[in-house]
Amino acid sequence: MVASTNEHTRASILNMKGFMFFIFGSVSVLMTFFPIYLQHLGFQKSAIGMMIAAGPLVSIVANPLWAYWSDRTQDIRRILLIMLSGNFLIILAVFQLEQYAWVYGGMLAFFLFQTPIFSQSSSLILVAIEGTSHKFGSYRIWGSLGWAIMAIAAAPVIAYVTIDRLWIVYCVLLLISIVLCFRLPRAGTRSIANNSSGLKDLIRNPTFMIFLLISVFISTPHGLNGMFVSIYIVELGGATWLIGWSTFLMAIFEVPIFLLLDRYLKKNMQTMLTILTVVSGIYTIRWYLMSMVTEPWQVIALQSTHGLTFGVYYYVGTNLTSIFVPAHLRATGQSTYTIAWNGISGVIAGFLGSQFLQAFGYSTTYLGGMMLTFIGMLCFIWMKLRLRKDEHKEG
Repeated sequence: MVASTNEHTRASILNMKGFMFFIFGSVSVLMTFFPIYLQHLGFQKSAIGMMIAAGPLVSIVANPLWAYWSDRTQDIRRILLIMLSGNFLIILAVFQLEQYAWVYGGMLAFFLFQTPIFSQSSSLILVAIEGTSHKFGSYRIWGSLGWAIMAIAAAPVIAYVTIDRLWIVYCVLLLISIVLCFRLPRAGTRSIANNSSGLKDLIRNPTFMIFLLISVFISTPHGLNGMFVSIYIVELGGATWLIGWSTFLMAIFEVPIFLLLDRYLKKNMQTMLTILTVVSGIYTIRWYLMSMVTEPWQVIALQSTHGLTFGVYYYVGTNLTSIFVPAHLRATGQSTYTIAWNGISGVIAGFLGSQFLQAFGYSTTYLGGMMLTFIGMLCFIWMKLRLRKDEHKEG
């Protein structure tokens, strides 16, 4: 009986790799091609940006809401099934709508169910593998693979069935994810006692607040690029299948980056700040070159630097957050870092960045992004010198 139970648990854990592959893959397909679908409906770039920015905006509320219900029910799998089912039903309705106001309202409801899926999936994995020899990175890699492979595999399919039937491709992948979700282990979160002063303590932490502000500078042009790069490729004369290759190259290089950082990253403050300074410099060069492109293949080539920029920044930033905040506030700190990187910057990129893009075009917008990341790089240099000076004083 014990052997049978252990075998079932092992199979459930292994199913998580397939689940991560298909859930990341489904979102990759939707978010890669959805801006093209919205443009097909006749919406302007500013309108598209505001619609996609609704995702980060809603996530600020949705993530803590679903996290609360996970804690309350102690069954993350059930919460995931509810979110995936809501996701499926709402997107079916959204693709039947054409009026901007109705599509926007439908996407608000969609993002309420969709945006917390990744964080809840990560929580399920962390709880399920606790006490085992399994490592989180080996599961997160399957998400990156799904994001890369499904985007490139879906591109010719969407080109064949036309962008009007994007919902069919997405829903098929989502249904596979739902089937696999039924085979995941039941796992409950281990709630940490709520510290009502936790957020106040973080706000009073000037080093962490400066780090979050710099992260918003870096992630805002990154988010804007993610929203509009597929449209940019099309406007430069690129075919639909090139958009798939762009997403593939963007995601596939995350895999070796995560493995290398897992093995070789020295987790001390000065080293990690040096790495983020270098990454900010690479971002600056990336956006400058994006402002100069004239051919679709040039955009795709620059997208391949995503692993060196986003992959390194987010991984190192996550580890740096655990140093900046005290141990009892690390969960709150990580959540705050995620909201700064994905939420606040996504709202700025979608609502303000898209307006800027509509008014001034791609070249000027990418130059603006270059200036933001260059300022971020200078801020990291200043922060590194300041912390080193403080360490010498304490010594």
